[in-house]
Amino acid sequence: MDPIVATLVILAIAVVAFISNRVPLAVVAVGVALALFFTGVLTLPQALAGFGDPTVLFIAALFVVSEALDSSGVTAWAGQKVIGRAGTRRGILIGVISLLVAVLTAFISINGAVAALLPLVVVVAARAGIPSSRLLMPLAFAASAGSLLLLTGTPVNIIVSDFAAQNGGRAFGYAEFALVGVPLVVGTVVILLLLGDRLLPVREGALMPVDLARHARLLRQQYDLSLDTGTIIGPRSGVTEIVVGPRSPLVGERIACGMKTPGGDLAILAARRGDEVIRGEIVLQVGDVLLMQGEWDDLVRHAALPGMLAVDAPDRLRRSVPLGRGARRSLVILGLMIVLLATGLVPPAAAALLAAGALIVTRAVSVNQAYQAVSWTTVILIAGMIPLSTAVFETGTADLVAGWLLGLLGDSGPRMALFALCLLTLVLGQLISNAATVLIVAPIAAAVSTSLDLSIQPFMMALTVAGAAAFFTPIATPANLMVMEPGGYRFGDYWRLGIPLAIFFLLMAVFYVPLIWPF
Repeated sequence: MDPIVATLVILAIAVVAFISNRVPLAVVAVGVALALFFTGVLTLPQALAGFGDPTVLFIAALFVVSEALDSSGVTAWAGQKVIGRAGTRRGILIGVISLLVAVLTAFISINGAVAALLPLVVVVAARAGIPSSRLLMPLAFAASAGSLLLLTGTPVNIIVSDFAAQNGGRAFGYAEFALVGVPLVVGTVVILLLLGDRLLPVREGALMPVDLARHARLLRQQYDLSLDTGTIIGPRSGVTEIVVGPRSPLVGERIACGMKTPGGDLAILAARRGDEVIRGEIVLQVGDVLLMQGEWDDLVRHAALPGMLAVDAPDRLRRSVPLGRGARRSLVILGLMIVLLATGLVPPAAAALLAAGALIVTRAVSVNQAYQAVSWTTVILIAGMIPLSTAVFETGTADLVAGWLLGLLGDSGPRMALFALCLLTLVLGQLISNAATVLIVAPIAAAVSTSLDLSIQPFMMALTVAGAAAFFTPIATPANLMVMEPGGYRFGDYWRLGIPLAIFFLLMAVFYVPLIWPF
């Protein structure tokens, strides 16, 4: 089969598979890489090169850095300090939430920032008497805008930077994205403030996250704890309720309040049987509830044992505690990584891997945490799609498509070509991952810039901006999906506010970007 035809067929099948959502993204990506090999388009090393690409390693390492900031309570602390002082007025809250999530996204990615702030925003909305639907969609959309502030904001930034460097241009600087990111964030906040009241639904979500202060008071009341027990939820230690499950080894054990577990790492603060608080000794039965106190790591380990059913997962509670264990180490290592990225002393992948390694060595995150923190779907998706991007470029497919595009546009000029590429990116980005979208469109954009003898820089930056405008559906980005249930949103709620935002992003990509990065 002709390599160009094979590449186009594989590309079409991949897009259909992504849109259908019936095949896992990682399976599609690996299938694309293997298909390129079996059809003879690429050699086996070329088809699997994405799995060792520095871009992929950079992205994987950033997930570990994000986990350290989240699990140590840095993001919870930032959220409480900033959002907690914003008052109860909806306009002020939207502005503060949007700016905070945008800044956090720049350092720890869209998904990490939204996941970290979502519980806090729901609690603040409840305290202020504002429907959560009025705050959560702005949270997700502002995070997309904030992804353009720094190189580390989204994998797409890293992809286009490397692509520009490999195709006659240069890599973008660590903070260079802010030249377009800052106006995008400001414009997004203005649109959210002006149109949010009219375009956002008024609904309450189905989920209510843990409010730590309320949770601690409730536990004291339910278990009749005196103040002598001290702080029951803090940075280093906390409590969790354990239900004795069927076939649990605890069934039949005689315990008393105040005693320690056999390892001596947890203390039994109190016990309940039904509505009765047990003060003396008790022989445990199925359904009894124990209130256990100890260090967070020990609570997490015990909650995972067979027959132990945690009412509230201790790991989830720990993430809501501001500045917990490892917070200072995480902040110092993050700062050092930023210095390395900003100065260019070492390649970006090396800087991120050094930071991830330092976080593990200093025990800011455990090895298991590091493995679990990496979004393997994202990593495999990008690793599997990089060979397709290579094939589109090397087989001449990009030149062919670019020729079709330029023939269709005629002599309308580079800005119209940029508009067509950004519109394609915008549409595809609503249906498939924005990382996959950019990997598909980037080689075509490079071929267009070469054909017109133009700089590749504005094309790559414009694709990044258009790729971030995934606002039309809850499945366009994981962040959009995260806020759907807590905000009580329906599938058709997103496009109402998403359309004006997408138009703004498209205009910025086509008209503003070439002013900063000339053709």
